[in-house]
Amino acid sequence: MKKIVVVGGVAGGASAAARIRRLDEEAQIVMFEKGPHVSFSNCSLPYHLSGIVENSNRLLLMNPQSFESKYNIDAHVNSEVVKINRTEKTVTVKNSDTGETYEESYDQLILSPGASPIVPNLEDVQLPHVFTVRNVVDIERLQQAIVAKDAKNIAVIGGGFIGVEVAENLKLAGRGVSLVEFAPQILTPFDDDMVQILHKEMVDKGVELIVNDGLAKISETAVTLNSGKEVQADIVVLAIGVRPETSLASEAGLEIGETGAIKVNQNYQTNDRSIYAVGDAIEVYHRLLNKPTRLALAGPAQRQARAVADHIYGMPVVNKGVIGSSSIQVFDYNAAATGLTERVAKQAGFNIEAVYVIAPDKVGLMPSSNPLHFKLIFEVPTGRILGAQAIGKGNADKRIDVMATLITMNGTIEDLKELELSYSPMFSTAKDVVNMAALVATNIMHGRFKQVRVSEVRSLVESGAVIVDVREVNEFANGHLKGALNIPLSEFRERMHEIPKDVPVYVHCRSAQRSYNAVMALENSGYENVYNISGSFLGISLYEAYNDQVLNREPIVSTYNFK
Repeated sequence: MKKIVVVGGVAGGASAAARIRRLDEEAQIVMFEKGPHVSFSNCSLPYHLSGIVENSNRLLLMNPQSFESKYNIDAHVNSEVVKINRTEKTVTVKNSDTGETYEESYDQLILSPGASPIVPNLEDVQLPHVFTVRNVVDIERLQQAIVAKDAKNIAVIGGGFIGVEVAENLKLAGRGVSLVEFAPQILTPFDDDMVQILHKEMVDKGVELIVNDGLAKISETAVTLNSGKEVQADIVVLAIGVRPETSLASEAGLEIGETGAIKVNQNYQTNDRSIYAVGDAIEVYHRLLNKPTRLALAGPAQRQARAVADHIYGMPVVNKGVIGSSSIQVFDYNAAATGLTERVAKQAGFNIEAVYVIAPDKVGLMPSSNPLHFKLIFEVPTGRILGAQAIGKGNADKRIDVMATLITMNGTIEDLKELELSYSPMFSTAKDVVNMAALVATNIMHGRFKQVRVSEVRSLVESGAVIVDVREVNEFANGHLKGALNIPLSEFRERMHEIPKDVPVYVHCRSAQRSYNAVMALENSGYENVYNISGSFLGISLYEAYNDQVLNREPIVSTYNFK
């Protein structure tokens, strides 16, 4: 009979234990969790702050009694494994309630200690109104403090997934919220031209968003930033990031990888082959970058847990690495991403191109139809898909799931172009936005037309470039680029002579579809230096609006238009 000890519950440890039981009814399975809850929905923690998850008890998925009755798993809470004795194949366990320590033997040991919130080395981070969010106890303490103080102003430090979700849910609860991010943007899985949509949404919903600034000091009533700016704060939530919990492994002589996480092989074994590790504490292989990385997500942790259980029982394990797929809701917008951003792909040395298209998420006749912003990153000349991002009020995650599948299968833009997807006017368009992006990508790669990005438009306007707006007259009147020439597509062929041939010409419409037709008409009429503005006026408006506000600069549009 095998005896398997699991250190840590939640996605990694609990999933491994449950899978082992399904494979072996006779195995002795012992699980230790240092906190009071062995299994909970940590991804749902922020939603308790808004009342979406009204009772924090609903965050709890399983307790020791449930593990015992349903799976015959001996689960212990408030029990911290403080030492691994590799020679004896035992662990030393400390009961935090009694202070007692004892030894537990194992045949195989599975480590799933997770990651802990990063706390800056600053004075006053131990003040009672400063919190981190890792587990149910943390979120309950935070919520109780907010209610007790009737906190009017809350500062959230860090613009990753947890920080953004905490800020959103606090705002939905009616609190005043400031979100501070040291980097130039929140949510690094999105490129600059896409994330501005989410920046604007947070500002529109009343969050004070501060980027390019970091935490310098915390006082009883405020935080001071590196810039000297003071932000009022009755409560401070630190969501700067997480650090893998490696102390137990390191002290036992287990190898730590180059990323600072526990190093494992393709079967998730450490350098001690009787000890496995999964979840946020380990480094994993990035199949696109071909190097180790860290990925603190529940989905990969659960797959790793299953793989460990299978390997213990001699079943084949296929480790394809990770690509990094994620999604988030930011107020009225849904956002999802997979693979590499344009920024990371370039840093990694890939020869890439990217396209940014905006299309209806369903047939425009439907009352719930909204624009879906979609970005596709691909390798040149192979056309291999390297990444994608989608943001909109509709099903952004559905589109990114399609892209994640293609990336995993080494798909190309040609594969995406021919991909047969389901269609109904209520769900999508006959030519879905992902197919449309592939069509644009193949045109770009084969040199059928040229493009410029929304991030390049300001310099074009300021330099007096020839910009042609092919929207209809009423659309132009509702907002346009300063200095743009309005020649509606419906009048384009009769007025093409108004466009000079001896200088570069940049064409846009609302979403770059009509302007593409105008660009092709120009090229087929002898124009050689013509560019389509990717994202067009809708993308420009979203990109410029937040930056204009933050940087207090002169707008390049007469009026923004976000419809």
